Amino acid sequence: MFFFYVAIGVLGLGILLFFVGFRVIPNDKLGIVEKRWSFQGSLKSEIIALNKEAGFQPYVLRGGIHFLTPLMFKVHIVPLVTIPQGEIAYVFARDGEALPGTQTLARVVKESDHFQNVVGFLKNGGQKGIQRTIIREGTYAFNLAEFVIITKSKIFGLSLERGERQTIEQMSSKIHDRNGFDPIIIKGVDDLVGIVTVHDGPSLPQEHIVAMTVGDDRNEPETYHNNFQDIEKFLHAGGFRGRQYQVLSEGTYFINRMFATVELIPKTIIPVGFAGVVISYTGEKGIDSSGDDYKHGELVDKGYRGVWRETLSPGKYAFNTYAGTVVQVPTTNIILKWISNEEGDHLYDSNLKEVSLITKDAFEPSLPLSVVLHIDYRKAPYVIQRFGDIKMLVDQTLDPMVSAYFKNIGQSKTLIELLQERSEIQDLAADQMKEKFLRYNIDLEEVLIGTPSSSKHDNKIEIILSQLRDRQVALEQIETYSQQEKAAVKERELNEAISKAEQQRGLTQSEINIQIQDNAGRAEYQKSLHEAEKIKAIGIAEADREAKIGIGKSVAISEQVKAYGGPKYQVLQDIVANYTRAIESGKIQIVPNTLVTMGSGEDGAKINPLEAFITLLLSKELDSDNSIFKKNEPLNKTLEEFKKDLFEAKTKAVEAPQNEAKKNSASKSAKESDVDSEMIPEQKGNMDPETAE
Repeated sequence: MFFFYVAIGVLGLGILLFFVGFRVIPNDKLGIVEKRWSFQGSLKSEIIALNKEAGFQPYVLRGGIHFLTPLMFKVHIVPLVTIPQGEIAYVFARDGEALPGTQTLARVVKESDHFQNVVGFLKNGGQKGIQRTIIREGTYAFNLAEFVIITKSKIFGLSLERGERQTIEQMSSKIHDRNGFDPIIIKGVDDLVGIVTVHDGPSLPQEHIVAMTVGDDRNEPETYHNNFQDIEKFLHAGGFRGRQYQVLSEGTYFINRMFATVELIPKTIIPVGFAGVVISYTGEKGIDSSGDDYKHGELVDKGYRGVWRETLSPGKYAFNTYAGTVVQVPTTNIILKWISNEEGDHLYDSNLKEVSLITKDAFEPSLPLSVVLHIDYRKAPYVIQRFGDIKMLVDQTLDPMVSAYFKNIGQSKTLIELLQERSEIQDLAADQMKEKFLRYNIDLEEVLIGTPSSSKHDNKIEIILSQLRDRQVALEQIETYSQQEKAAVKERELNEAISKAEQQRGLTQSEINIQIQDNAGRAEYQKSLHEAEKIKAIGIAEADREAKIGIGKSVAISEQVKAYGGPKYQVLQDIVANYTRAIESGKIQIVPNTLVTMGSGEDGAKINPLEAFITLLLSKELDSDNSIFKKNEPLNKTLEEFKKDLFEAKTKAVEAPQNEAKKNSASKSAKESDVDSEMIPEQKGNMDPETAE
């Protein structure tokens, strides 16, 4: 019975608590209150009851115990909304003011405390629809009866009907397509720039294709609306919808993609050797700075519509290519080739081909050309303003101008003159065409002319060229023969020099031998002189001794003469004996190599034995190269000279001791003197002079 009463009590308490409205809400959730009925009546078109009407109440119940009678209130338990770090969440308001026809997103209401204060949102002009304000990472207590929170992974909303949920899901899909749940990250390494297109605000004026940068007088546009992240400031400054002139550079940007989308495009890079000429499609009309004499367009300052007067130097630029274009003009030398199937590095000459000429002698060659030109970077805007780009300049101006010039040159020259005067024509063309190129703000550097050629079906030019080649070959052969002749002369001179060089050693040795022989001859000569002096001294001494002996012998001879029958026989005997001793001691060759017979002298006189003996002694000279016989000189003349010298020497040698002997014999007796005086005349009368000597 007791347990029955307890059960009845518990049931009654439960019924009491139910009617009292006892509610427990966890801390990670919140309660959305829906009022079932009210004495103030029901709502007409609103969703949130700001004046305690029946319907969803603007406040929420946080974690804890709450008492709300279920007879009047219904509490919807919903989770807190958490936005992960690095993501963006979007808010859709179900109640508020309706959006005007020109507005895409609901205005920002700062009093809403990031959409957690529904009363502040609605009473301060909050609007229905997608909000301009985005939700960053964090946990929020949203009244999901008023706001639908769209995150990357989930949609948070209360009591969404099928049609309403479908609309929210379409919004979520669009945001996904725009990568709207992630911030915009532009990396410097990618060399990209962000082009912003705004989808809210007033429309652009008809004369503009890109919305100009907006800001206020105190701040730059980038800092004023923080690069499109502060939507209210952007619109308050007069920003227009559409593509914006301002671009996003490197960085991270949290931009509402329902408000603006961003397209990443490469940066504009001006390489070294080029200048960037900016053609702006937007901006206000500027003041022409090209001068009154320039009638081909206007040059304006930076930021105005038209061709900018200042060029972009080499570098990287965050340039909005939707607002204008940058024409790269090469500042290095440009080579244009009027040659088929050949193109320069810049491809400006892709449409050029050889110039067709008609020469003075009616030939029709095709002339290949190359023209080197240069564009000053300060004059590049004038060229672009006048022609649009370099390709149009080449095709519309330079090609017809150069072709016409060389056609005129071809008509004044024969084909051979065109070939032989190519260098002169090049120099003349460079000088005359420079002025024409300067009219188009271009500096002509050089003109190069190739070899004229004929068509495939015309070989007349080739015949002329062949004749010229044959003529040149003939001239070269003449020159070759001339050079070969000179070379032969030089070769002969070289051979002679080599031969002389080879014989120089022998010549030098022979000269040395001659000097040695000369020195030896001089030495022999000096030696012979010395020997002659020595012999002379010995001869004088011997003569003196013989004289003294002869004086002594003279007395004996005198007696012998008397004994042998006269002086003639005695003298002959002495001479023969002396000759015999001389031959024996001197080892003289008795029989000569050449036999010389004794004849008569030039005066017919007979040669005596002394001459014959001397002749025999001298006969061996016949075999030598210096022989007197080989010199065709008379023998007797030579002998006569030799006898004369010999007699003079012997006379001096004999007279000296005789004179001395005479002095010594002065005291001898008269008898001896008489004998000598009688004896000597007799000898002189019976003997030849040579024998007596």
